[in-house]
Amino acid sequence: MLNPVRLLVLLGILVPLAPRAGTTAPRVRIESGIVEGKREGTVNAFLGIPYATPPVGHLRWRPPTAPSKWIGVRPATEFGPRCMQGRIYSDMVFRDSGPSEDCLSLNVWAPADARKLPVLVWIYGGGFLAGATSEPRQDGQNLAKQGVVVISMNYRLGVFGFFTHRDLAAESGTKAAGNYGLLDQMAALQWVQRNIAAFGGDPGNVTIFGESAGSFSVSALMASPRAKGLFHKAIGESGAAFYSHDLPFLPLREREQEDAKFAESALGLKELAALRALPAEKLLEASLREENGERVFHFRPNVEADFLPEAIPAIFAQGKQNDVPLLGGWNRDEGHFSPAKGKSATASAREKAEKEFGTRSAEFLRLYSGTSETDVERSLSDFDGDQFIAFSTWKWLEAQKTSGKQVVYRYRFDQPLPSADKTERFGAYHSAEIEYVFGQLASKPLPFRAEDRRLSEQMGQYWANFARTGDPNGPGLPKWPAYEAGSGWPVMHLSAAPEAEKDAIRDRYLFLDTVWGK
Repeated sequence: MLNPVRLLVLLGILVPLAPRAGTTAPRVRIESGIVEGKREGTVNAFLGIPYATPPVGHLRWRPPTAPSKWIGVRPATEFGPRCMQGRIYSDMVFRDSGPSEDCLSLNVWAPADARKLPVLVWIYGGGFLAGATSEPRQDGQNLAKQGVVVISMNYRLGVFGFFTHRDLAAESGTKAAGNYGLLDQMAALQWVQRNIAAFGGDPGNVTIFGESAGSFSVSALMASPRAKGLFHKAIGESGAAFYSHDLPFLPLREREQEDAKFAESALGLKELAALRALPAEKLLEASLREENGERVFHFRPNVEADFLPEAIPAIFAQGKQNDVPLLGGWNRDEGHFSPAKGKSATASAREKAEKEFGTRSAEFLRLYSGTSETDVERSLSDFDGDQFIAFSTWKWLEAQKTSGKQVVYRYRFDQPLPSADKTERFGAYHSAEIEYVFGQLASKPLPFRAEDRRLSEQMGQYWANFARTGDPNGPGLPKWPAYEAGSGWPVMHLSAAPEAEKDAIRDRYLFLDTVWGK
């Protein structure tokens, strides 16, 4: 007679396994085999689990495929290598052995007594050029203590994740190429559907959340017909693939032309086979070339025939998106304006207005104005942030509100981070909210205050509540109203004293929409 546990495994039902005698290390059987993680207080952590076959050799620039099975127990106590990337952002700190082309792994943090808990799947930012799950500020241990299962995955970046070529489109069978990094994210979500129950997570209650390029990715997954049913709620922190100066999603044909120039001018190659045979380090080095301090080549997601068959704004406009509850926003100090040398802020504002808006410059100056030079500087910094990331995020929320049927919540992260000299000169800059959401203030050597720790706890609760029910509100938390016209399009200001207020600058975004949104 079969052992009951063995019978469940043969029937395809994944179950947690008891730790081996004499150890508290947790074990779980998943589709590929048994993984052994580690106990971190009340949370079990399983790190570096492969969710796809290594995309190396002939698998470079191909969609991810299911990982191989293993025999015995696989240790899952160290982060997998980060994907190939250069040193792009000085604030990124990694705890892995990368970079490597063999990098498609994910991590799971789950309360030790987890039973059908909501699942939060994190997608890191980094301009689709850099980032990894091993960053301390996005460690899932403390967020999991809010009664959720937290997942984070590595996905391919830069030339490895988004290179296009006419032969890649031809061999795909779908006339699609590039977007391999987005396909990696989708493969991780498919892995979650097949395996997360073994860790105590509920595959029927999955929330995707990400920051910057990770937030762009969330908007893309919402738009993609391929991702339908893989998640049930979405959170976007600073960014969306609607309007963007910095991360445009171009049509495949345009991307192919740009990438062909890269292959020929930087590598002297045209044929796909020769490009696949190149050492990863040589390919990376060529892709990061700069001239006059500017990057020469750019590798980003594209609009193609499969994952993104239409531009993302068009998909939302037609109501074809994956219609799920959405929580999104951005940070107060996304922009970093400073007047040109020898010019006042007022003179710089007039110059920017003429350059960007021409005959409509008077409207711009009315909306981005001030009674003092300091006020004008603040307004122009706001505009820089709008142009960089805020408008695209606003447009996403508006699009979902217009064509979707599910609830939308909006926030602005206003908490200025303290500096070592006890001032608040850093402000609430781009990415500053990450360690608050994850409860990882200790990941940065800053003199955080009691108000920072309190806000971090509140934000973790808001995010976990939203993952649980589609509503961020809960006992003991300041009320967060839904984003609705009838209540003045309220924005939850996340600060030392969180408070919802009517949108006082909506006219700015309506103006920008008439120029950029079309």
